[in-house]
Amino acid sequence: MISYTQLFASVCALASTAAALNPLEVSGKDFVDSKTQDRFQIIGVDYQPGGAAGFTKKLDPLSDADVCLRDAALMQRLGINTIRVYNLEPSLNHDECASIFNAAGIYMILDVSNPLAGGYLDRSAPWTTYSAIYYKQVFGVVEGFKNYDNVLGFFAGNEVINEDAHYLVPKYVRAIVRDMKDYIAKNSKRAIPVGYSAADIREILMDTAHYFECDLKNSTSSRSDFFGLNSYSWCGESSYKKSGFDVLTEDFTNATVPVFFSEYGCNEVQPRVFTEVQALYGEEMTQAFSGGLVYEWTQEKNDYGLVKVNDSNTVTTLVDYDNFEKQVNKLDMERITTSNVTQTSVKPEACSASLIKDKSFYNAWDLPEVPSKVADYIKNGLPDAPSGKFVSVSSTTIPQKVYDHTGKEITDIKFEVKSGVNAPSSDSGSSETSDSSDETSNAGSLNGTPSLALGGAGALFMLLVSLL
Repeated sequence: MISYTQLFASVCALASTAAALNPLEVSGKDFVDSKTQDRFQIIGVDYQPGGAAGFTKKLDPLSDADVCLRDAALMQRLGINTIRVYNLEPSLNHDECASIFNAAGIYMILDVSNPLAGGYLDRSAPWTTYSAIYYKQVFGVVEGFKNYDNVLGFFAGNEVINEDAHYLVPKYVRAIVRDMKDYIAKNSKRAIPVGYSAADIREILMDTAHYFECDLKNSTSSRSDFFGLNSYSWCGESSYKKSGFDVLTEDFTNATVPVFFSEYGCNEVQPRVFTEVQALYGEEMTQAFSGGLVYEWTQEKNDYGLVKVNDSNTVTTLVDYDNFEKQVNKLDMERITTSNVTQTSVKPEACSASLIKDKSFYNAWDLPEVPSKVADYIKNGLPDAPSGKFVSVSSTTIPQKVYDHTGKEITDIKFEVKSGVNAPSSDSGSSETSDSSDETSNAGSLNGTPSLALGGAGALFMLLVSLL
C-alpha cells in the first residue's frame, strides 16, 4: 500500500505543474494557447499608474503588490485579460505583481525600454544608443520576466519610427527584435514573442508593418512575431467607415503575424462610450486583428483613465470604466476565440524593396552588426541579472476602498484566483473561468507554490483522501 509520505510527495509534484495561465504562442496571424490551441483575443488595458513621471529606479508599475492586487481585482470585474506595461526597472522584484496578475487570469505585454538615460533607443541618432549600455536594460527586462508564464510578449519599441525619426531607424529597431529573439532562444525556457508598437501614421503604417513582418533569409530571427498599432481614429459615436477602421481592416487582412491595437480610446468626446469595441471584436475585424488595449488604466493629466487613484487608501471607478464594461460584456467570446485555419496557415513574404511604397521610408534590410559585448550577453546571458519566479498569493481582499463615479462605495470587489483566462461576463462583478480545470484545486497554488490562505490545505487533504 502506498504511504502517506509518497502520496504527499505525489500531490506536491502534481501541484508544481499547476498554473493559472498557459503560455501563449504565435500561430500564423493568431495568438493561441500553447496547450489547448484555442485562439486568444486581447481584451486589454494599458497599465502605467502615475504615468511616465511615476516611474523611477525604485518604483515601477509591477513593484507594489498592494496596488497590483487592487487593480487586478478591478480588472477582473471589467473582463480584462491582458495589460501592457511601458516602463520597467529590471533590478526591482516583480514576483508578487506577476503572480497576482497570473492568478487573476491576466497576461502581460511588456515594453523593454524606459525613459531614463541608457534606457531607450535615440530615434534621432539610433547608432549612438545601439550599445551594451542599452542592452543591459533590454536584456534585464527579459531576464526579470522570462520565467512568468503570463508574459504574452515584449515590445522592442514604441512609436520609435515617426516623422521626426532618422531615416535609418527601422533597421535598428528590427535589429533589436533580432537581438532579443536570439537572447530569448539562448537563455529562456520558452520562445516568448517579440514585436513592435507603431504610431497610426497612415502614410507609412503599411511600410512599417511590411518592414517588420517580412522574412529575411539571412536573419530569420529579426522578423517580428506580432505588430501593435496605437490608433485613436474612432472618437465618440463614430462608425466603422467614418473612423477609418474599414481601411485598417482591409490593410491588415493579409497580415502574416498577429496585429492588435496596442493603444486605442480617443477622448476628444467625453465621457468615452467605447462603441469601437463592437467593431474591433466584430466578425470583420477579428479576421484582421487580435483585439486591443484601451488607453489607459489610471487617470493622469492627459485624461484617459478608467480609474482615478484618490490616495493610497481610496480609488474611484470613472464613467469610462462603466461604459467600457457595458461594451465588453456584449462580446461573443465563443466566436472570437474560435480558431480558423485561414488565420494560422499564412506565410510571410520575402523582404524586398518593392514592399516599401513611401520614398521617405527605409527600404533595405542591412541590419547593424551586433556589438561584441551584446553578442557575449546573448551567448552567455546578462551577468548578475535577477530572474523572477511565481510566488503564492495569500490575500483575496483588497485593502483599499473603492467608489463609483457617483461617490457610492462598491463593497463586493474581491480578488478571485482563476483556473484560466479572465473573461467578460454579462453578470457585472463576476467573470467567467475556463472549464479546462477545476478552480478549487488550482486556487491553492500559483505555478506550484501552495497558498493555504486560499484553501490549499483543504484541497490537499481531499485529494489525499481520494487517492487512498
